[in-house]
Amino acid sequence: MAGDRTIMHLDMDAFFVSVEELFDPSLKGQPVVVGGAANQRGVVSAASYAARKFGIHSAMPLRTAYQLCPHAIFVDGHRERYTEYSHRVAEVLGRFSPKVEMASIDEAYLDLTGSRRLFGPPLEAAHKLHQAVKAATGLNCSIGVSQARMVSKVASDQAKPNGVLWICPGEEASFLAPLDIRRIPGVGKAGEQRLNECGIHKVGDLARLDAALLEQKFGKWGLALAGKSHGFDSGAWFDGEIGDHDSPKSISHEMTFHVDTADRETLEATLARLSEMVGRRLREHSLFARTIQLKLRYSDFSTYTRAHSIDHGTQLDIELLEEIRGLFRKAWDGRPVRLLGVHAGSLKQDQGQLNLLDEGRAERWRKALSAADRMRDKFGDRSVSIGAVMKRRPPKDQ
Repeated sequence: MAGDRTIMHLDMDAFFVSVEELFDPSLKGQPVVVGGAANQRGVVSAASYAARKFGIHSAMPLRTAYQLCPHAIFVDGHRERYTEYSHRVAEVLGRFSPKVEMASIDEAYLDLTGSRRLFGPPLEAAHKLHQAVKAATGLNCSIGVSQARMVSKVASDQAKPNGVLWICPGEEASFLAPLDIRRIPGVGKAGEQRLNECGIHKVGDLARLDAALLEQKFGKWGLALAGKSHGFDSGAWFDGEIGDHDSPKSISHEMTFHVDTADRETLEATLARLSEMVGRRLREHSLFARTIQLKLRYSDFSTYTRAHSIDHGTQLDIELLEEIRGLFRKAWDGRPVRLLGVHAGSLKQDQGQLNLLDEGRAERWRKALSAADRMRDKFGDRSVSIGAVMKRRPPKDQ
């Protein structure tokens, strides 16, 4: 790592909940769950720190959250509010660096290398950014600072809530060593279990192993973990410089059912909802997909994927749904389903050549769906939906 790099990771604290508190101050300090009513089949979008103390976390079924904390306050989400405040944060970040990468609606990376004369040394610059975000939004954030994106991301998590943590050059491995292996980005529950079975519980355990051995045992993932354990950017998102990932290579959404279901209407309505979500993100990025893939997981966790490439790019919900529904009807064997996913790949910035009739039809759909997107921004994601979803709404998306 170059000794003069200054990389920051900024993460908004309980973002959805914090925005809701701005509009209803009575929520402050309360166990708040964003995602819908307690009796709905949806999932938790966000939980306040007070609610997290009861074990509530995002993607948990709302009914489970209610069982854990019956006195929690359940509120609907407001996408338009979160988008507005995310844009305000981005505006502040742009004043600090031209190299900004929004990793999601509530987190971002900044490269402040060479900005010492403008904002001071790394820790001073981080505090200035922290204060500027608070002044512009009224919201708290946590910031991690180091020479590497991966270390800064881990540091911002350790700084929560509402803190700043700078990992000095040369101290990366020492900072990471005592942390649980799950703290390393890219290590999920399944990965953690595989590593634990090999006696790897802390990041330091990983750092003591030879990179070649890790690659032999775990493939490219193991090699990337070897680099991360020493504080280097390696593997997937952490390869490349800030800004390299502004245009996604693929877009996907998944839905895990609270109760496994074999009801065809519910399953196809869920696919319609997922197709809408993927289509919307394609339009937001001005991208067209040429490969559509279905992900299907049964009650026994057996998982299947089926994909189909089309002769032109699309960002239209209805075309995505037609393709994914065809794949589903061929793949599904009637057993109860645990999870469904819609994945769009082979992304391009143009849709390719269409005949005049098809181009006219596509343009009309684009205008209609753009209008629907604006309605969703104003009144919520579920205010406008294609016909298949209107027959029976699936659970709220994760």
